[in-house]
This record gives sequence, structure tokens and C-alpha cells, in this order.
Amino acid sequence: MSLAGRARDHWRGLRNRLLADPRFQKFAVDFPLFRPIARRRARALFDLLAGFAYSQVLYATVRLGLIEQLQAGPLATASLAARVGWPVDRLERLIKAAASLDILERTADGRVCLGPHGAALAGNPWIARFILHHHLLYEDLADPLALLSGSKTDNKVKDFWSYGDQRNAAAYTALMAASQEAVAAEVLAAHDFSRHRHLIDIGGSNGTFLAAAAARYPGLRMSLFDLPAVAEIARAKLGNRVEIFGGSFLTDELPRGPDAASLIRIAHDHDDASVLTLFAAIRRMLPAGGTLILAEPVSGLAATAPITDAYFELYFAAMGQGRTRTPEELAAMAQTQGFSLLNIAKRRNPVVASVLEFQAR
Repeated sequence: MSLAGRARDHWRGLRNRLLADPRFQKFAVDFPLFRPIARRRARALFDLLAGFAYSQVLYATVRLGLIEQLQAGPLATASLAARVGWPVDRLERLIKAAASLDILERTADGRVCLGPHGAALAGNPWIARFILHHHLLYEDLADPLALLSGSKTDNKVKDFWSYGDQRNAAAYTALMAASQEAVAAEVLAAHDFSRHRHLIDIGGSNGTFLAAAAARYPGLRMSLFDLPAVAEIARAKLGNRVEIFGGSFLTDELPRGPDAASLIRIAHDHDDASVLTLFAAIRRMLPAGGTLILAEPVSGLAATAPITDAYFELYFAAMGQGRTRTPEELAAMAQTQGFSLLNIAKRRNPVVASVLEFQAR
């Protein structure tokens, strides 16, 4: 271990002994210079405790349709209650909770309006789609120890993402498509597709990404590969502009010809063995010098750690497969299958996606 590593570990030990000491806690609150820090830490700890309640306030606000009701402007509580069919006093409790979380706000005359988070939801309706989907995750989290240990396997989220029999293909394709425009914007800002002649989007869902790419690069030839039931949905959306192929990238060969392949939020949905199989299939398809563009939220970033390492890891536990990976982990896995890491694109919004570029050797 390096000297710097030993110093950091020594500091962690000292910090934890102090924070666990009731005498130090009292001193920190009493001492004016330490008081703001103590307050922030206390609030942060309570936010961890209350986080599930916060998420339920968000879910209830969206589920009740309050965002849509308030988009046109503020409403009196009684008017809003009449619209949603709730008693005023019951709705008042939800409004108060949502206002404390900046989802809603009160105007100067006491009416209800959208807060900063509510306004952002109104401008990004795909987020509301995911919020409503989360009732499945909440059911699976009734016993988080069973979920994380793997002893609970009959999960609602796992059943929803039934890739094997594709019985929920229309539902999960619609859910993914709802957010794909935001991801497409990140990918198209990060990578110049004019250098390619033929792009295939693997696991391309209903074709939202390719539709966005086609609008920017009208001369680019495009193909999409996804499960047969999903491919039919994409065919209805894209028509003859894109070649559509149905199959499984874990068992079927990918169509030859493209010099570029994209994986948009695919790798983190699968376990390591499946990702290696997928990388190998892409390498067999691409010519030497071909490009693989991978886009998804990655682990290892301080700015997104709670999202990738807490939220996504719990979600994947409920899903029964998948995990978040660092760029270094993805690069190491791709290297074993014949790729070299070309670039980690500058991240505009890593919460939505980071973009990695690989070259086939």
C-alpha cells in the first residue's frame, strides 16, 4: 500500500472514531465553527433514513397527476382537490410534503404551483414514466436483505424485463423509448458518426436512437438488431429507412457489413459472461479498425456514485442480472475480445450516460 493510501486510511479511522464519540458530537454542535458541519452531517444522515419516504412522495405526486394538473399554472388547493377527487385535508398533506422536496411550491397568495423538480418533470415526461414503473421495485424492496442476498428470486422487476420469452416486449420497449431521446442526445453530442458509412444499433429497442441519428446524418446507412418481438416494433416505427434484424445477440450471429456498432444502455443490463459474449459477437461482425460506441451510466464517478452504485445496483438485484461497471472494467472486458479503448468522451450529463469508444483490432 502506498504512503498516501496509508495516510487516507489513518484519517478515516480517526474520523470514524470522532464521529462515533457522543462527546465529540456534543462538542461539534456547541462549537460555532463546527456547528454548520454538524448540521449538514445530521441532515445528510436523516436524508438517508427518510429517503424511501421522499421517493413515495414523488411517486404519489406523479401518480395522482399533479404535475400535469399544474403545468398550465397555479391552482387553489380546493380546486386541485376537486380535480383529483381527494378530500382537501388529505391532499394538503401531500402538497406540504411535495413542497418540502421542491416538487411543488406555494405562490404568494397560497395557491399551489410547480416547484423546481416539478417543472423539470414537466419538461422531461420520460422521467415520470420511470417513476410510475417503480412501484414494481418498491414491492421487491419490501425485504432488501432477501433481495441483495439473492434468496428472493420471484421479483416484479425481473418478471417485467422478461427478455427470454418477450411477453412484456411492448411494455419494456415503450419504457426504454421514453428516455432514449435524452440518451441519444448525449451520444450524438459525443461521437461524430460522419466518419462511418454503416452503423448497427445492437439492442436498439424501437429505434429512437437511430431515428435521431438519421435526422443528423441522412447519408449514413443504418441497421438495428434486437429480439424478434422488439424488432417488429422497430420496423413499424422506422419503416424502410433502417434494416431491421430480429435475433438474440447472445446466441445468434450479428449481420456483417457495418463498420460501426452502438450499444446504448445494454451492457449494464447483463452479467459479465453475457457482456463478454456480446463483445465477441460484435468483434466477429466488425472489420479491423471498426468502431464500437458504448453508452450508459458508469460506476467510478463521484458525481454519480449514489445513482450507479446504490440505485442501479439495487435495481439490477431486483432484475436478477446486470451490474454497473467502471470505464476501466469495460475497457478490460472489451480488450479480451479484440478491442482497444479509443476514447472516453467528455461527459455532458453523466447521469444520463457516459460514452466510450472502442476500436476493433
